[in-house]
Amino acid sequence: MRTLEPAVIARLKEAAGPAGYTDDPREIAPHLEEWRGRWHGKSALLLKPDSVGAVSRVLAICSETATAIVPQGGNTGLVGGQIPTAGEVLLSLARMNRIRAVDAADNSLAAEAGCILADVQRAAGEAGRLFPLSLAAEGSCTIGGNLSTNAGGTGVLRYGNARDLVLGLEVVLADGTVLDLMRGLRKDNTGYDLKHIFIGAEGTLGIVTAAVLKLFPKPASHATAFVAVANPAAAVSLLNRLQDATGGLVTGFEIVARIGLDFVLRHVPGTTDPFAARHDWYVLAEISNPRAFDARPALEAELESGVEAGLVQDAVLAKNERERAALWGLRENVSEAQRREGASIKHDISVPVSQIAAFIPAGEAAIRRIAPAARLVCFGHIGDGNLHFNVSVPEGGDAAAFVACREAIEDAVYDEVRRHGGSISAEHGLGLAKRDTIAHYKSKAELDLMRALKRTLDPKGILNPGKTIPGA
Repeated sequence: MRTLEPAVIARLKEAAGPAGYTDDPREIAPHLEEWRGRWHGKSALLLKPDSVGAVSRVLAICSETATAIVPQGGNTGLVGGQIPTAGEVLLSLARMNRIRAVDAADNSLAAEAGCILADVQRAAGEAGRLFPLSLAAEGSCTIGGNLSTNAGGTGVLRYGNARDLVLGLEVVLADGTVLDLMRGLRKDNTGYDLKHIFIGAEGTLGIVTAAVLKLFPKPASHATAFVAVANPAAAVSLLNRLQDATGGLVTGFEIVARIGLDFVLRHVPGTTDPFAARHDWYVLAEISNPRAFDARPALEAELESGVEAGLVQDAVLAKNERERAALWGLRENVSEAQRREGASIKHDISVPVSQIAAFIPAGEAAIRRIAPAARLVCFGHIGDGNLHFNVSVPEGGDAAAFVACREAIEDAVYDEVRRHGGSISAEHGLGLAKRDTIAHYKSKAELDLMRALKRTLDPKGILNPGKTIPGA
């Protein structure tokens, strides 16, 4: 564990302000363990600045004294990127939680990094607009973390990843310099678009303190269906049919294997199976309706056509918001339900949509060669090619023996991902979990450039050290 000089600690506390720090282990403890319990951190000092000026002062001191620091948002990350593993100073952006401006005419919103995602969504809604980034942790994750990990979620198909929702950025560099890129322009063709260097960098190149975000017209309503499909290939065909029929208005298209639905029905009170019969695969399809166009008739027509073509086996359409929420609950609770089933090995991967039907059986076969009785729980954002290809301990199996196979299972899955032209991290990032693994799946030229950027922007290696970049 790193030992901080008392004089450095005193300076950092002063820079963060009277209410901007704690060294109470009980207050620090919740920040040291990530949601899945896989990583447990160490830190003797938690800084909680409430302004970009305070963050700047803190980083200037860290740079001068070569003090390592780990930024943290809502601590909802799933790859350990937000955990101080070697006693680094921990920097929480939670107190930087102000909505600076909402401009409905410009369809933009300026928010500080510590703003909870749900609060940003609410502020946009109060202005008659939509901020479309949506994920299961939206009640506790923060905008700074969302941007630093380039979060995905359920709206990527229509609106893009977090990267696509940013107009401007405010970043504090390793030496304390404040980089003000908060211009909020749709067009600014004046050289390198610097904000994109920091989005998805997991706090290794600079600390995001605020952003100008894109807003969109609020949908008038939604057409939502839970659909039993013959197989993943049928799901992809149905997606393309719906996109053609609606002119690209499909907002969400999520796939769930039967075992995932079983887990939800078993562990989440109040959930019910939409169908009398069991099916192997389901998709949750949603289309956002503008005021001028109701997509429900198009959805119904394509589902009927899908039945005739052998793609669709059954379907339930939501008649109101209560039913819509219930259908979404069947998808959104899969991850939590799987957690209650015991030990699991999780893979957040992506492949081209056209490769999904081929990848799923190939990936499952690779897993079975290592752990024949393991339970594959495949679900996710099939509309953009992002699958959560998770593996649960065999029912009644030895959890320790199962987890001991983690490396072999991960290697097998990631090799299949590469064969199908995909990525080993679709939306969770690299953090600690995949920092070294990525070296086998990126080219030398890519890795060399990543390391060069790190050396240039963080020459002393103080920003989130040991994360994201192998060998940096």
